[in-house]
Amino acid sequence: MKAGPNISHIASLVGEPARANMLTALMSGKALTATELAHEAGVMPQTASTHLAKLEAGGLIVTEKQGRHRYFQLSGGDVADVLEGLMGLAARTGHLRTRTGPRDPALRHARVCYDHLAGELGVGLYDGLHRQGYLAAKDEGVVLTPKGGRALNAFGIDVTGLQDQRRAVCKNCLDWSARRPHLAGSLGAALLDRFFALKWARREKDSRVVTFSPPGERELRERFAIRVEPV
Repeated sequence: MKAGPNISHIASLVGEPARANMLTALMSGKALTATELAHEAGVMPQTASTHLAKLEAGGLIVTEKQGRHRYFQLSGGDVADVLEGLMGLAARTGHLRTRTGPRDPALRHARVCYDHLAGELGVGLYDGLHRQGYLAAKDEGVVLTPKGGRALNAFGIDVTGLQDQRRAVCKNCLDWSARRPHLAGSLGAALLDRFFALKWARREKDSRVVTFSPPGERELRERFAIRVEPV
């Protein structure tokens, strides 16, 4: 047996369809109950409990108990990053679900990826931040520039506080629908929180869809030089 990380075990946990649906549901960043996840996976509650136990033992999810209820979440943003990457790979290689729903265009336009903005607007934001000189490529990754730090502080984000966290400030995350990077890390999360606080956008109930109001999307596009065509 070769030494090193056991990717086959992680792949087996993610690759089972019911578990994949549960993990995808948790990419919204919200904590869900076993009953809610059973519904997302299309399985009976007893079956869902078995799947959740395997995901927890594998370190992909964590649980929190509140009263009589247990809530499940992804164990970290890196799990969401892997799932988003796998979605992009599945789309690129033609492994698509045959049934699509009315929310697919909305998901492609703007959605939550764990705690940051994804979709066309997420990719457009990433490109705009680069275009304005707020982000710069470094060592196959991305960093916040001094100019970007000043601009985002003025926008209402505590950049110094983000830099004091153990989490990476900026991180590339491959967008499954656009197949190009959007911004993850503590800055990506802080930007999305700021958009919500400014009432530019809202989360759709029981969905990963993020809906921007027309004035909010105009403000987003103008402030961050986003060139994606409006839907």
